[in-house]
Amino acid sequence: MPLDCSRSCVVIYRKLYCSIMKFASIGSGSKGNCTVISNNSTSLLVDCGFSLKQTTARLERLNMNPQDIDAVLVTHEHDDHWSGVRALCMKYEIPIYLSAGTYRAVNDRCLGPINLVDTEVPFTIGGFKILGITVPHDALEPLQYVFETNSLRFGLLTDLGHLTPYIFEHYSCLDALFLEANHDELMLAEGMYPSFLKARISGNWGHLSNSQAIDFVNKIDHARLQHLVFGHISDRNNCRSVLKKLVNQTSGILGKVHYANYEYGSDWIEII
Repeated sequence: MPLDCSRSCVVIYRKLYCSIMKFASIGSGSKGNCTVISNNSTSLLVDCGFSLKQTTARLERLNMNPQDIDAVLVTHEHDDHWSGVRALCMKYEIPIYLSAGTYRAVNDRCLGPINLVDTEVPFTIGGFKILGITVPHDALEPLQYVFETNSLRFGLLTDLGHLTPYIFEHYSCLDALFLEANHDELMLAEGMYPSFLKARISGNWGHLSNSQAIDFVNKIDHARLQHLVFGHISDRNNCRSVLKKLVNQTSGILGKVHYANYEYGSDWIEII
C-alpha cells in the first residue's frame, strides 16, 4: 500500500510544532463517569462521578493529580456524572463550567468559581475552543461537548436518547469521538429491570443502544476519525463482546476502536 505522504508530513509537523490533544477516561459506566482532555497547556475534566479519593487514585494512573486540572465541565446533574464535582472543585479551587439548567438542578450555592455555558456559543479554556451541544436526555439542561485545538477536533457524546440533526452536524469531521453505547436492545428487553426503567433507558430521553451508536458513526462524516471510544457501557444490559461483535459486523469505521469501562476507564489516547 503506498504511503500517504501528505498525512505523514502533517503528523510530523504537529508533533514538532503544535499542541497534540490527548484524552482518557478514568471510568465510564452507570456508576460513575469522568473524562480527561489535555494538550500541552491545558487539562480539563468532563464530569466527575467518583469520590475525591477515587478520583485522585484514578488520575494517578494517568500520571496526573487534581492540581493539574484547569477546569471541570459538567454535562448534567445525574449522580454518575456530578457526585464528585463539588468536593473536587472546592478543595482545589477548580472552576466549573455547566449549563444554567444544570446549575439550577444541583441547587448548590457553595461551588466555588462558576461559569455558565451558553449553548451553541463557543468558548475557550486555555488552549481549547469548546462548544456545548444540547442533547435529549432526562435532565434539566444536559450538554455534551466538542473540543478543538490546532484544528484537531474531539467530541464527547453520551447520555442521550436519540440523535438530532444538530448533533449530526456538529459531530461530523472529528479526529476522535467518545460515544455512548449503553445497552444491547435484546439484553435490556430480556433483563431484570422493571418495565418503567426499561422504557426510560430505551426511550427518546434515555440512552443510546449499541445499534444506534454504530448507525450514528456510519452516518456522520468519519473520514478523518483516528479513534472511536465506546463508553457508558451498561454492566447489566450490555457487554463488550456483544458490542465488539456488532462493530465488526456492521461498522465501516476506518479509525481505531476502543472500549472504556467503569473499573479502568481507558489509557491515554493521542490525537495527532
